[in-house]
Amino acid sequence: MFSSIFSTSDPTAQNFHPVTSLHGPGQQFSPLDDRDLRWACSGGFVAESQIFYQYNEDGTFIMLQVIHASVGVWFPTIQFVVHVYNPNTKERIWSSTNVSGFTADGRSCKADEFSIVHNPSPTVPGAAESYTITARPSRDVQVSVTVSRTADAPGWKLGKDGKSLYGSNPEKPEGYVLHRFWPRTTATGHVVYKGKAITVDAVGMLVHAIQGMRPNLVASRWNFAHFQSRDALGGVSAIMMEFTTPRGYGPKGKDSGNVKVNIGSVVIGGKLVLVTGETLFPGETEKKEGVVVSRATHLDPEFDKDTSYQAPTRIAFDWKGLSLADSGVEVRAHLETNIGSPHEMKGLVEKVDFLAEVPGPVKGVVSYVSGVKPFIYQWVNPAKLIIRAPGLVEGDKATVDGWLNNEATFISEP
Repeated sequence: MFSSIFSTSDPTAQNFHPVTSLHGPGQQFSPLDDRDLRWACSGGFVAESQIFYQYNEDGTFIMLQVIHASVGVWFPTIQFVVHVYNPNTKERIWSSTNVSGFTADGRSCKADEFSIVHNPSPTVPGAAESYTITARPSRDVQVSVTVSRTADAPGWKLGKDGKSLYGSNPEKPEGYVLHRFWPRTTATGHVVYKGKAITVDAVGMLVHAIQGMRPNLVASRWNFAHFQSRDALGGVSAIMMEFTTPRGYGPKGKDSGNVKVNIGSVVIGGKLVLVTGETLFPGETEKKEGVVVSRATHLDPEFDKDTSYQAPTRIAFDWKGLSLADSGVEVRAHLETNIGSPHEMKGLVEKVDFLAEVPGPVKGVVSYVSGVKPFIYQWVNPAKLIIRAPGLVEGDKATVDGWLNNEATFISEP
């Protein structure tokens, strides 16, 4: 923890090692093995999260999340979150509960208020494995949902282990961040709120993420996109996770940061066909035509007086690389969402003051840092994904209608 303070190494040495630079084209996709989604439950300053994102056919967004947050020598705080949002009626259910009696057993976990059980054998046709989630986190909320990974869309990580490393010595890193995904899932069951049952018959994704360091040191910005189309072309998904390091971590040590790391994937016809990863170092210009493209671009930003940040009014998401099914075929996907000006945003689910939502011990660690003022914007909107994939789609090009959930997180100024 104090290695960077007392270090005698070169202060201009690279102290951030992005997973996207450690693994180039052709080395980016690695399938998950059973160990990759086991709960780590590490001590120190570590936040671990497992999130199930799903859409019903009418666009109703369902999120189920477990957060395991460790802060130094204190006991970890564990939260179970239920979030349901109907974009047609604007009705929203939000439940965030600090649970008790938490234990983890490999890929399964439970507490007094919930249980998540991994089922290694298929429980529904076309599935490879599943999780059964049951919960009663409060008097008003009950959950009974099974989430299954489709057999033709393997879970993935970028490169050997999916880790980006912080610190000048990657063999003994000061911290790390990782993401592991199920890119295409189905979900069935119910969420009951105040006695009313909401049917879950959905498609979506799973992400298991770990931030092995204080969140304000991991990133100054995050972008996330999750697009799903239930039936078009036999099932389409496109997901993306991007973060930008703070100034303290970069290619030339302290004050060389703001490195942008972006990873993503595309599913066409229910099959995982593309995994992407791209790094943008400070001072570099994004190449219009790289071998691999994986990026989120904020367009026409406007000042938001609520957060004091320049909020995007449009965001473009781009994926490009060689197909996993046929290495000679280039796959491209593009999506642009118009989210409007800060005072009249389209599809805005919530604009969250991060420090009002995180566990108390984490809040105490982050809030004392000067210049840290984290806000999360979350949207759900209908969207169109433009795909170019010779041989994989009829006519080599298709425009797919679906639903997009995307988030933009601002933690500190660059």
